[in-house]
Amino acid sequence: MKNAHISDIHVGGLDFIEDLGDNVVAQVNKLGANVLVITGDLTNDGYLYEYELAKKFIDRFDTPEKIIVPGNHDARNVGYELFEEIFGLRWKTYKKDRIVIVAGDSTEPDIDDGHIGRGNYNYMIKNFSKGDFKIFAIHHHLIPIPGTGRERNIPIDSGDVLKLLVEAKVDLVLCGHKHMPWIWKLENTYIVVAGTATTSRLKARVEQSFKLIEIDKKVKIWKIMSRTGTKTLMKEHKI
Repeated sequence: MKNAHISDIHVGGLDFIEDLGDNVVAQVNKLGANVLVITGDLTNDGYLYEYELAKKFIDRFDTPEKIIVPGNHDARNVGYELFEEIFGLRWKTYKKDRIVIVAGDSTEPDIDDGHIGRGNYNYMIKNFSKGDFKIFAIHHHLIPIPGTGRERNIPIDSGDVLKLLVEAKVDLVLCGHKHMPWIWKLENTYIVVAGTATTSRLKARVEQSFKLIEIDKKVKIWKIMSRTGTKTLMKEHKI
């Protein structure tokens, strides 16, 4: 299975770069990904016209399945209601063969801080029990990311969530928010942080990128540059 992971596209914002968006659509479609996971900040301020633009943009991807969660920017201005109207439930589960993806909403209305919430823990545990290879997708990063300045916005219950993920033997966590591509390993769980795929909101000389995750007898995590399509293998390990 091939999973494309993009994040923080901020469609409708002044920082959105249209030609990069075109590149990312073309590259993901060329890769033939089975699933597209978008971990939030589809919009810049959660306005209706931004959601409409984001829907048109995301519809251009040819992936058979799209798994989308909101980011903190999407939850602004009651945008969380528009998210559900246009993209469906803020918590959802995808299962294909032995792979299960649990995707959830880590946002709070009109603030940038993250929160998963104890009310969602049983849902996570129940659905992770249905798969052999397990992926959790949210917007907020669960642990600090280097090169991103003063730390803020980690979910307030991240410690409990990390414990749950490790005990559930979750293989990958896909997230965004910090616009910095990075991978941490916590016990046997890889936390994969996406950069921004399509905006000028960058850290120092970091460039726009997204991830390709290939799952077979091995897991390969590739960083793909939005402008050039150059692939860099960030991590590889046996299942």
